[in-house]
Amino acid sequence: MANLLHYSGGFFGFLIFILDIFAIYEVFKSERTAAGKLLWTLLIFFFPIFGLIFYYFFSDRKRYNAEYTITYQTIP
Repeated sequence: MANLLHYSGGFFGFLIFILDIFAIYEVFKSERTAAGKLLWTLLIFFFPIFGLIFYYFFSDRKRYNAEYTITYQTIP
């Protein structure tokens, strides 16, 4: 049982690391200002769990994501 707890901590740590990498990648490819990108990256880097939660709930991702602006064009 103790070995299972040791492995689960490593697994969840690795999962948070991968999710943080994806969030930072999404921040860099967004159309935010340089200061906005730096702020979100530092928040995710220094507070991995809370920064990730704050980013996904409070960052207004649809507004700054370039993919959404392309897909909502009207057809003549």
